[in-house]
Amino acid sequence: YVLRNSSTGEEKIVHLNPQQEQDPSHFKDENGVELDIHEKEPMVEWMANNYKNFGCNLEFVTDRSGEGTQFVKGFGGIGGILRWKVDFAEMNAFEEATDLDYDDDDDDDGDDYGFDDGDYGF
Repeated sequence: YVLRNSSTGEEKIVHLNPQQEQDPSHFKDENGVELDIHEKEPMVEWMANNYKNFGCNLEFVTDRSGEGTQFVKGFGGIGGILRWKVDFAEMNAFEEATDLDYDDDDDDDGDDYGFDDGDYGF
């Protein structure tokens, strides 16, 4: 819902489930002023109309298959997969370097800076 306070012109966007839609307190502001319903659009419909604005792909999954039924039960019918490019070689090199850092920290060189002769680079 897009709710508008008619006296101030302030808009408020709320996402309500069917039980919350029955509660009139969701349609009032903090002062108890009733808000006008400016726009009502189901969330799924909003996603279908706006997904391209966010660089996403929209896929419909039927609940008539075993996988689709599991999806509906597990995610309530709406779900998403976030994907990004992962460079596993770089990740592995980073993990190896991190492991080497931890191994080096275990060595006791006599001071915290790795200098044994008292010369601190000055």
